[in-house]
Amino acid sequence: MEVLSVIFFDLDGTLIDSNGVWVQIDLDFLSRRGLTPTTEYTDMVAHSIFPAAARFTRDYYGLSDSPEDIMAQWRDMAYNAYAHTIPLKPGARALLEGLSARGEPMALLTASLPELCRASLARHGLNRYFQGFFFAQEAGLEKRDPAVYPLAAERFGCSPDRCILLEDAPDNCAAASAAGFTVVGVYDDFYSPRWADVAAHSHRTVRSLEDLLPDLNGGAFSLTASPCTERRI
Repeated sequence: MEVLSVIFFDLDGTLIDSNGVWVQIDLDFLSRRGLTPTTEYTDMVAHSIFPAAARFTRDYYGLSDSPEDIMAQWRDMAYNAYAHTIPLKPGARALLEGLSARGEPMALLTASLPELCRASLARHGLNRYFQGFFFAQEAGLEKRDPAVYPLAAERFGCSPDRCILLEDAPDNCAAASAAGFTVVGVYDDFYSPRWADVAAHSHRTVRSLEDLLPDLNGGAFSLTASPCTERRI
């Protein structure tokens, strides 16, 4: 069924405050092997889909572990945090609740491991807000690849130019914008050194999801109110 528009939400760093968990997992995983993460390594694996990140980790550090073993270790290290401790970002629940009350179609578009995503959504009771989920891993694509976005739009019966994405990762913002999505860049401390890149590839930027709540009171929800040349921070 064709729909007029869909609002897609990223998970890690946008709806939930999980990026710091992955920083610690990288430190713990590598320190057990007498290794430390480099800037190059962190830049590559951040928000990659699990199989690609695991292959890169094996090759980059010359590990004997298989990618499958690496993924299993990461999953085990992260599951408790996703299921029990990772909090929502400020304003996340209120924004989802407000958009749902307005009848806005919403979906999740994430590079997160499906098991971890579902654990976090269940913990916070968020499943009811979404029409469905698009897992980049299941498509075999990185979210930094523009090809993933038309597939997500097609999944939910919408053209890319009628889709909105809320996203914190600068490369993902760039890819989604190139694919025709309207992008709302959401600040996260993990990407603070690249905040200018987020802004450069977003139609609007916000420091917090709470900044979007006043829009719910208007006649039309104006995620796209600020054009690219007049970004609001």
